[in-house]
Amino acid sequence: MLIWDKTAETMPRDRLRKVQFDRLKHILGYASEKVPFYRESLKRHGITPRSLTSMDDLSLIPFTNKADMQASYPYDMFAIPLEDVVRIHSSSGTTGKPTVVGYSRNDLNVWSDLIARLLTAGGVTRKDIVQIAFGYGLFTGGFGLHYGVEKIGATVIPVSSGNTDRQLMIMKDFHSTALVCTPSYALYLSEALEEAHMRPEDLRLRVGLFGAEPWTENMRREIEKKLRISATDNYGLSEVMGPGVSMECLCKNGMHINEDHFIAEIIDPETGNVLPYGETGELVITTLTKEAIPVIRYRTRDIASLIDTPCDCGRTFIRMTKPQGRTDDMLIIRGVNVFPSQIETVLIEIEETDPHYQLVITREGAMDELEIRVEVNESFFSDEMKKMREIEEKIRQKVRNALGISAHIKLVEPKSIERSIGKAKRVIDMRAFHQGAP
Repeated sequence: MLIWDKTAETMPRDRLRKVQFDRLKHILGYASEKVPFYRESLKRHGITPRSLTSMDDLSLIPFTNKADMQASYPYDMFAIPLEDVVRIHSSSGTTGKPTVVGYSRNDLNVWSDLIARLLTAGGVTRKDIVQIAFGYGLFTGGFGLHYGVEKIGATVIPVSSGNTDRQLMIMKDFHSTALVCTPSYALYLSEALEEAHMRPEDLRLRVGLFGAEPWTENMRREIEKKLRISATDNYGLSEVMGPGVSMECLCKNGMHINEDHFIAEIIDPETGNVLPYGETGELVITTLTKEAIPVIRYRTRDIASLIDTPCDCGRTFIRMTKPQGRTDDMLIIRGVNVFPSQIETVLIEIEETDPHYQLVITREGAMDELEIRVEVNESFFSDEMKKMREIEEKIRQKVRNALGISAHIKLVEPKSIERSIGKAKRVIDMRAFHQGAP
């Protein structure tokens, strides 16, 4: 398997730990000197670079969370003057002020290199033509992948998001061999391909690199089958860089974390205690080389676990599992913790349905009610009520067995659930709007 930076990505673990520890001490001193938030936070907890004796002392350092970054809007977390910031991105700000992130020239160079690792791990070479169907703008996905493609010498087509007919035309006429977008949009493209009476064989696509939203192994199989490609996952978040924090290799057994630039921990989201490898909890990330905005022990809210067993690809970086969801996306239905990805896993195994669904939560009196709206596959859609009820009951039973809760199942016509060119909107929680809701 190809590796972009063999020296870094196959570094012996003991040497890597030393690199991390040295960079951690540096970033603590740098952040304390340059960023008032960290100066006050670290001083309040009695933390200095000299007080760290080993990597185990990382757990003594206080967390950073999204509210801290929002409170610093727009530039209070920056460690360098604005004249040295060459790029600004931000989150959507749908739940308050957006988080604003900046990049120095060196940050962009590092970012491009990490994306080159990501692309190479996913099977992209300089011979490929890469179609980027992520949005270009304040969202980090489009520009993040763009410069990495150029770094490895491949050809980039910056189509951006939307205009699906044009996406397919360009994919066919420009001979695109690699696709970059969200997994839900990849599925949508596969449907549009069929509607346009085109076959995967009419295209030259061979690999897909998907991220920006959680997706399951079953969804991977569906994408690979419908587009006839190899699909890999990658992970990032704007607060610590954007895409390039971790990436799957072609072994497809977890995403390698670029540990020479990031330290990853898994914590119990309730207590904040660090959990051992293999345990599932909230992912926490520390940047080790970020100049414009160093971020220390950032609580991502993403639920995952870390894998420390060796990978057949030869990379020595530990891996993280696909995020199962987010702590702030977790639904509590009648006292049961439910992640949308769990329901997706159930639905995608049912041949009579397509992998397009919405979860609608309401409250009847003091009781939460969950309705699962799911599209019926065209070959099974019928006007016969008996057949539709049999499918509904089949889904209801499988959901109850898998999650331990009952749900109302609403079968809807094929292609009737709104498609998204970005992150799919899976959950409609009406409980706060219900009359009499607490």
